[in-house]
Amino acid sequence: MTLRPIAQPLHRQLRDLIIARIESGEWSPGTYLPPETRLAEEYGVAVGTLRKALLDLASEGVVQRRQGKGTVVASHDSDAVLFRFFNLRRADGTTMRPESRVLGRERLRANAEDARALGLAANADVIRIIRVREGDGEPILYEHILLDAERFASLETTPEILPNTLYQLYQSEFGATVHRAQEHLRAVAAEAGCARELGTTPGAPLLEIRRLALDYTGGPIELRQSWVKTSALVYHAEI
Repeated sequence: MTLRPIAQPLHRQLRDLIIARIESGEWSPGTYLPPETRLAEEYGVAVGTLRKALLDLASEGVVQRRQGKGTVVASHDSDAVLFRFFNLRRADGTTMRPESRVLGRERLRANAEDARALGLAANADVIRIIRVREGDGEPILYEHILLDAERFASLETTPEILPNTLYQLYQSEFGATVHRAQEHLRAVAAEAGCARELGTTPGAPLLEIRRLALDYTGGPIELRQSWVKTSALVYHAEI
């Protein structure tokens, strides 16, 4: 049975109900939603109210409205993911396409802080992916990526070659869509291993970015800690 929204405003209630159905997998990425008239009838609301909900979802990047075709659940293509979530720019403000080089993958016990961020039990295991990202032929970023080992178990070994944009892989292979992210930034001094991979000296200033990637409902998917050599880079965000 489809629940009918009962609280005001109706279009925001509809938005939440549609997101819940997308998150449940009823409408997967790339799937077209039923026609507006059918959905409006299903929920017992006016087409205009439903349309407002779909416009909200489109503005949030959850769906795409295609003229003459309908409304489709948005899917992560590599370019869309890269330029939405990669906020580093060259000093002149131009974008770059970083390439990733994986240094290792392992299963380990999460520390208390990381487990809490990922919504896991204190003694839970995580998969850690360690990699370097290069821009314009130079290493610019060293990062550790943590994932729930139960949900993403296969990533410890497969695929043998990890794609450049992992968010697309999470969506297509695990049904986990990164919808938004929270980032915390601070200045730190480079530790020896990080400095070696970035081609700088221990103690050199770096920008540390701690990012928690979240799904449609605000549930955590990935915890990523990146250390950035900013001598030729700037962090760019639009608020």
